[in-house]
Amino acid sequence: MPPSIIHHPLAYQIGPLQITGFGLAVLLAFVIAQLTTNELLTERGHDASVTSDCVFAAVIGGLLGAKIYYAVLTGDASNLFHRAGFVFWGGLIGGIVATALVIWARHWRFTRISDAAAPGLAAAYAVGRTGCWAVGDDYGRPWSSRWAVSFPDGAPPSTAQNLTELFHLHLAPGTPASRVLSVYPTQLFEVTLGFIMFLILWRFRKHRHAEGWLFGLYCVLAGAERFVIEFFRAKDDRFFGPFTTAQVIAVAFAVGGALWMAARWRVSARAPGVVAEPVPAG
Repeated sequence: MPPSIIHHPLAYQIGPLQITGFGLAVLLAFVIAQLTTNELLTERGHDASVTSDCVFAAVIGGLLGAKIYYAVLTGDASNLFHRAGFVFWGGLIGGIVATALVIWARHWRFTRISDAAAPGLAAAYAVGRTGCWAVGDDYGRPWSSRWAVSFPDGAPPSTAQNLTELFHLHLAPGTPASRVLSVYPTQLFEVTLGFIMFLILWRFRKHRHAEGWLFGLYCVLAGAERFVIEFFRAKDDRFFGPFTTAQVIAVAFAVGGALWMAARWRVSARAPGVVAEPVPAG
């Protein structure tokens, strides 16, 4: 087996406070999402001050959704109170629901804000996944390559025992339980794909369709990205034959996004375009 890259977690202890790469990445993810959304709303002639409330709702809803999804997935309610177990789909769904409630309560347009937020969501995803890399979480299946990565101090370590007991992978007979195996660095794959999604969405930010169309495109891209990456992940939730629960949700997101794009294809009186109409003088 060719030599692999050895990963060590990024963490600093400042007195009683531990600063981790994951925490920093999550913080930066929300910051980049707000900055990008502000930029698009301002560019389109809309009030950008609404994003502060939306980002706050996304933080609360995202964290709660991620933990609830993990607890349901594992069937253990006590996981709600553990530090680990923040799942992307749960966080995304929880963030969307919480943000939609704030938008509804404030009588804002969901289509307007979601359209402007689409590139920021992709950018936040790319930044957030650097946190998974920093702590050695969400890695892939065993891989024999010079670009493979071993996680001796990962969360959890990529040992043969963990890969078989936690992720139900089938390894070569006789593999020592304590051996640290090299795996796909899927966190870096997702960082790259998230950045590509951002570039695509940013390229189409001046689209001529109705408000909301760009959010539909984000859902299509996010669903496709996650569906593909799941084939490389070390997972323990393959409840649908070769497909994981995350892949089923990914397909639903992609299909829903495509339908939403079709519904927001044409600008009309009830479906305005992304650029604010000029206010008549006098």
